[in-house]
Amino acid sequence: MWCDTSPQATSGSVHPVWQNMRCPKCGGLNDKVIDSRASREGATIRRRRECLRCEHRFTTYEAIETQTLMVIKRDGRREEFSRDKLLNGIRKACQKRPVSPQAIEEIVDRIVAELHDRYEGEVPCMAIGERIMDELRTLDGVAYVRFASVYRRFEEATDFVQAVQKLEVRHDTATYRLPGF
Repeated sequence: MWCDTSPQATSGSVHPVWQNMRCPKCGGLNDKVIDSRASREGATIRRRRECLRCEHRFTTYEAIETQTLMVIKRDGRREEFSRDKLLNGIRKACQKRPVSPQAIEEIVDRIVAELHDRYEGEVPCMAIGERIMDELRTLDGVAYVRFASVYRRFEEATDFVQAVQKLEVRHDTATYRLPGF
């Protein structure tokens, strides 16, 4: 079951309308929960279900609905924040790189949680882009440069060189490898 609290569904009443979860195979409305467990460090609940009509098993996720964030774009327009857009941008930067899908999901979860904690209602697009670059810088240098080239709108080769030089800056002398080791 899922709860629809939209004005159209509730028809002006204060009480939410509960809807049954449809089976993705046969469209049946009756199912039973076989297994439930916390997922993503307790942020979501994963439920394994079985349709009572066709016995097809499927997985659903339940998450807390957070306040919708609006992203303030560079030109001043406002657009609803999209976790999927964030995820796709990071996936594209990490394409054909040795980065696991789980690592990408973890980055997205951290960024989304931080944005919801730090901002009320509106978030500047620059804050999102900088946060992504911070995460990618530590994850994979090539992914970082790829994302930076689009985000910072690189137009010349020197822009790429500067981005790579930022990667080479070491903050801890203990990270240097000694010759022969």
